[in-house]
Amino acid sequence: MRTATPYYQKVSRATARKDCFSAYEIEKKKVKALLKDTDKVSVTTDLWKSGQHISYMVVTAHFVDSEWKLQKRTLNFCDVPPPHTGVVICDVLQKCLVEWGIEDKVWTISVDNASYNDVAVRMLKDNLAYKNSLALHGKLFHVRCCAHILNLLVQDGLSEIADIIKNVRESVKHLVASESRRLIFSEIAKQLKLPSKKLLLDCGTRWNATYFMLSAALEFKDVFLRYQQRDSSYTYLPSEDDWQKVKEVCSFLEEFNEVTNVISDEAHENGNIYMKVMVGKMKCKFDKYWGDYVYLEEGVHICQDDSNFDALEWWKMNNMKFRILSKMARDILSIPITTVASESAFSAGGRIIDPHRASLGAETVQDKDDIQEVILP
Repeated sequence: MRTATPYYQKVSRATARKDCFSAYEIEKKKVKALLKDTDKVSVTTDLWKSGQHISYMVVTAHFVDSEWKLQKRTLNFCDVPPPHTGVVICDVLQKCLVEWGIEDKVWTISVDNASYNDVAVRMLKDNLAYKNSLALHGKLFHVRCCAHILNLLVQDGLSEIADIIKNVRESVKHLVASESRRLIFSEIAKQLKLPSKKLLLDCGTRWNATYFMLSAALEFKDVFLRYQQRDSSYTYLPSEDDWQKVKEVCSFLEEFNEVTNVISDEAHENGNIYMKVMVGKMKCKFDKYWGDYVYLEEGVHICQDDSNFDALEWWKMNNMKFRILSKMARDILSIPITTVASESAFSAGGRIIDPHRASLGAETVQDKDDIQEVILP
């Protein structure tokens, strides 16, 4: 560095660390000022694991600012010592809310469906009720993570055809384990003039990977039959009835983004018993978490034909015309329905801190993650 810049002076590790913490404190004050001018704050929280067997809790605030822009700020990324009981989680959450001065502004909290979270949210709601007038007496306070429930729904449904999925999975494993097997399989596919697609092996914790595996294998069902005639060691061939079930399940999961419509409508139209059982399990899980929810159907109108429609911008423009409704919309539209990124909606795996962050101290991990969210929201 001195060769390139003769006047370069090396910055010591202690100075760099001090500057980082100083920058964090400056940005933290800015976020506190932003939260001070906010009426309602929705919170999400989740636990992360590290290779050092240290668990961290991330607490994130979601709110609409004075310019009607949806904001998201990570407040804490703190070490949570075991045991991870509802009492411990509640205490950590309450300490975070008090530290940021928003304990009387929180009106919803989104968490996954771990049993300790049910206890933590119930205790936190009771604690906040002394100072905070919760909307609808706290009926909206506990928001269950839709990504986690979505995964539970599908996993329960797929358990109904677990044996078929196992056969398909073992079939794919058998083929990808050998180059010579893949070549034979590929040659048969060419003879049948099938599209040049590849078999996919799923990941057991991701239901969408299982769906993609089944969909890809379904296109080669005739190839599997002919391949068995050439390889006596292949013993996992699904039956014709199995392939028909795979086809119907794939069709069902293809539309699963429309989860409510699929569960309530498609199941009743399909006459197959195993599909009714499968969907029945999914519907039971759906009702367990969402069956008693009150949905607000009036006051918010979104034009579904316009993919560029901005709900917050519409309410901002009509704020003076619909004063009470716009305030309701502003609060409701800031409620996050999940605690995870959309790509994690398919996964049953936990949140893992990468080894580079895990090697840092607990205080440094928090400041590093928080300041990234603060500066780069």
